[in-house]
Amino acid sequence: MGVVVTDAEVTLADVLSLRLAIDEPLEDGTELVLRNRTTGVERDVRLGTPGARSREATLAVSLAPLDLSAGRWDAYLRRDGKRSRLRSVDPGFSLDHLDAYALCKRTLAYRSYRTRNGFLALKISDAEPAAEVRAIWFREGRFEVMGLLAYTGLEDDDSRHEATLTLDRRQTSARVTATAFVQGVRFHAAFSLVDVVAADPASSDASAGSGSWEPALQVEGVPAPLKLGAWLDDVDGKRRRLHYPSAKVDGVPIRPCYTADDELRIEVGG
Repeated sequence: MGVVVTDAEVTLADVLSLRLAIDEPLEDGTELVLRNRTTGVERDVRLGTPGARSREATLAVSLAPLDLSAGRWDAYLRRDGKRSRLRSVDPGFSLDHLDAYALCKRTLAYRSYRTRNGFLALKISDAEPAAEVRAIWFREGRFEVMGLLAYTGLEDDDSRHEATLTLDRRQTSARVTATAFVQGVRFHAAFSLVDVVAADPASSDASAGSGSWEPALQVEGVPAPLKLGAWLDDVDGKRRRLHYPSAKVDGVPIRPCYTADDELRIEVGG
């Protein structure tokens, strides 16, 4: 049975929508199997016969009732006890769709994608409110960041929300604060690099090592501070792959970077 996914998308209602190119109609009893790549746990959905046309079929599978946990899930088709991985030619990535998907408040985020070997898979992540970074730059002695609010449930409109950007160095409890601007779900914030260096001289002392500062965005109408990071894209391992130029204040280097979990950090000194 030749089956290839030509279009795959997880809708805003967390429904896996698939368009298939097939040699013949799927027989009654055919199952879609999702297998957790790490634990081997499987979930299956009986497909039946989706249509009479022999060259194309469409499927819609609601993901929430399947009780899928966070992780990577590979897709298979199973018939008469035999299963094969589901091939895909759809890259499964749209930044606009991910932005729209992140407007809703969720506990899990589902994303379909094509593996490097050309198979359909799902990436499922825990979804908590966060500030998604889209641009970073140094300008006129300031560090500036802009992006959008994800999974907060706020409307993408013209309403303005009071907000504050904080930078914390946990090792010394030092803190820097600055006013941030939030319109709808879009944010922009900036802080003085001089203020950061002055707030904790130990972090800029080469003998003391590098000081790591954690940014957070506090927004009116959102209960908890929002972590800053970059999750709504297809780039894994940003700490290794994404490098920003550094700036210097009185000879002290300052540069943004990401953690292994793609959270934004500001490294000072070192």
